[in-house]
Amino acid sequence: MTLIFAGSTGALSSQQTSRFIGPILRWFSPDASDETVRAIQYGIRKSGHLTEYAILAALLWRARRKPKLHPHKPWLRSDAIFAIGIAALYAVTDELHQSFQPTRQGSVWDVLIDTLGAGLGILAIWMIGRWRKRW
Repeated sequence: MTLIFAGSTGALSSQQTSRFIGPILRWFSPDASDETVRAIQYGIRKSGHLTEYAILAALLWRARRKPKLHPHKPWLRSDAIFAIGIAALYAVTDELHQSFQPTRQGSVWDVLIDTLGAGLGILAIWMIGRWRKRW
């Protein structure tokens, strides 16, 4: 959560990240239009949202589950809902924080993307657990 909070400052604003993402994209495809580069940068930034909140939800799920204390605890929907709910709540506070940053803006869409990422993280854990049971 601290890393997400730190990234919500001007340090990881689109103006800052475009300084290194843009040149890398231009290196791979020098003839790409500015519009294409902006679209790819946007996709990379939103993928970051999905990934960081998937990781956050997975960590929250694991913390709630306490696998070292209860190694054979069955899958509980309440653990998954807890992890997604806390991650979604944090996404709201993160966007609120961004709305007070001069180079950032809060977005309801980002909250939805973050919550989707949290859900995908929990879904991945569930699928891995199902796969492990088969072997």
